[in-house]
Amino acid sequence: MSAPARTVLRVQRPVVAFGLAGLAVVAVQASTHGWRLPVLLGLGGLLGVALYHAAFGFTAAYRRMFLDGDTAAVRAQIVMLGVATLLFAPTLAGGSGIGIEVSGAAAPLGLQVLVGAFLFGLGMQLGNGCGSGTLFTLGGGSTRMIATLAFFCAGSFWASLDMQWWNETPRRAAIVLGEEIGWPGAAAAQLAFLGLLWWALRRFGKDEAPGQRGDFEWRRLATGGWPFLWGALALAVLSWFSLMVAGHPWSITWAFSLWGAKAAQLFGWNPEGVWFWTGGYQEYALGHSIFEDTVSVMNFGIVFSLDGGGPRGPIYAGGALAVALARGGCHRRIADGVRSADRLRLQYRRVFLRCCLDQPAWLALDCGGARRHMDRHPLTALVRAC
Repeated sequence: MSAPARTVLRVQRPVVAFGLAGLAVVAVQASTHGWRLPVLLGLGGLLGVALYHAAFGFTAAYRRMFLDGDTAAVRAQIVMLGVATLLFAPTLAGGSGIGIEVSGAAAPLGLQVLVGAFLFGLGMQLGNGCGSGTLFTLGGGSTRMIATLAFFCAGSFWASLDMQWWNETPRRAAIVLGEEIGWPGAAAAQLAFLGLLWWALRRFGKDEAPGQRGDFEWRRLATGGWPFLWGALALAVLSWFSLMVAGHPWSITWAFSLWGAKAAQLFGWNPEGVWFWTGGYQEYALGHSIFEDTVSVMNFGIVFSLDGGGPRGPIYAGGALAVALARGGCHRRIADGVRSADRLRLQYRRVFLRCCLDQPAWLALDCGGARRHMDRHPLTALVRAC
């Protein structure tokens, strides 16, 4: 029996044109504030390509590990951290990048971290994306991420309004291991810990992710379907370059707070007297163009980044219009992640219903239309997913 013919999807020229136009607009606006911002825009675009081609989602990686026991993606994240450690440690020890002072991201550990991490983890599973995952899947044509991004911005802005209260909760000072025991010793200790963790996950976990084997092919760099390892190496190196150019590690979610605050200003919100937005860089960023903010510019690069076309799929470009124009062609791992996310969301909703209704609620997901059916309860409903 002959193998079925592979469907060849043509390059979507209007989508590519829109993506290039979006990048050009951001580049022109950013270039008025120096050379660093256009470079960071390009780095953001490369990060978006790496995230999309490798389907490198932090949310999906832990979901696969907890639901299916597949640790391949989490191990790739450990490799990424290890390579980043080798690159970051000497740079942070020297304190200088490309004509700019560099510093790490250190923050106190306390109640605000525990509560925030729990809520963030819950939200990213329900929304099917962390910060980077939301941006690159939005750029890849996922319309559901428009809602996720909107609530990301709204929630981040809301949290900024309560930041003074959270800042006064119990905490302990930030611990920078390089400053405590020296950067060589800190790097060695961290690499040893990461290596042990990688071995444990490899020894006791599964390795079922598709597309992780095969010889290196230059064509795959453009057409996609990267192994997780390629994505891990690319993200580590590009993150290091962003540190060298921007002076701080690659960040994403700060921009969501800024975008939310600027949107609130359009509806009449006044930041005067709000602790988080008074003084420092936050006040400066709120009063100036988002094209002056390094994190925002890099985020635009991720969304508007281009995905190479070819026989395996079309070219995608980010943005609202691109989302409307994009069709088909997602990587199989992304589709698998969506199905896993649907299963996990059903589990969350079942727990929520049992808590709220004080009796069991049964939910079933049919493969044809992703319908949720709650039976054996007076509030029987049939909801079709978006």
